[in-house]
Amino acid sequence: MGILLGLLTALTWGGADFIARFATHRIGALRSMLYMQLIGFVTLTISLPLLGGWGHLADGSGWQPWAWGFLAGFFNAMAGIGFYRAFEIGKMAVVAPLSASYPALTLLLSWITGERVSGVRIAGIICTLAGVAIVAGGEKTPDENDAEAMRRSGRGIGWAIFASVGFAMLFWLLGIRIIERVGAVQTVWMIRLTSTLLIAAVILVSKQPVRLPPGGVRWMVLGMGVFDTGAFVLSNLGMKLEQVAVISVLGSLYGAVTVGLAAFFLREHVSRWQWIGIATIFLGIFLISR
Repeated sequence: MGILLGLLTALTWGGADFIARFATHRIGALRSMLYMQLIGFVTLTISLPLLGGWGHLADGSGWQPWAWGFLAGFFNAMAGIGFYRAFEIGKMAVVAPLSASYPALTLLLSWITGERVSGVRIAGIICTLAGVAIVAGGEKTPDENDAEAMRRSGRGIGWAIFASVGFAMLFWLLGIRIIERVGAVQTVWMIRLTSTLLIAAVILVSKQPVRLPPGGVRWMVLGMGVFDTGAFVLSNLGMKLEQVAVISVLGSLYGAVTVGLAAFFLREHVSRWQWIGIATIFLGIFLISR
């Protein structure tokens, strides 16, 4: 069941990120993330009574669940800023593999802290990460004579690396500390609350406008909020049933999902290398499920 939840996480995150590619170009990274987080917060607040209630946040456990939840929200907000900024200014083929590489560090942190991972699953994790990199990086590289394309291909690298490190720390902490102390769904609520407040503060300090987005973009951020929040819930539930490193890797398949959506709906070209990467990913999933 944990493997299935991890795969559903990738599909849902992939859908959210596919929409984010359009929203960030229309209203920028910060405003896209603010409205996405706010919509997720409101949606989850309404749904929380049906998803287990307030859990450790209101059962007399004191301030510690709130503190852990705010820590998760902080890492999510910082990583999210880097992630959306990388998608806003960078080239997909360059920044996507970097932002999706966070499970490698999550696995390292899990191993250092004593979580045992079988050799077959390690092989599956390596295989899956390699497939994600091939799929996301399999787009045609820019012509060396095209100076603008070459310049754009390198933009966003720093932000993507920043996001990758932030997501690695977030998912490692979620698996080993936060979810058991706060609750799977309640942690996502805390992440949405904290991230909304932090992103709003950044926008106010930077004196950017907070006006509502145009009509078409409102539907985009609504979809982003619902899909991204749902993906976090699925991921956290998966971590209660499976190893942190495994769920992190399966969730990172969002990059391949985004490429697939672009190929289907936008008729974007899928290269031979990308098909090889997709096959490598499925091999990795098979090994992880053993």
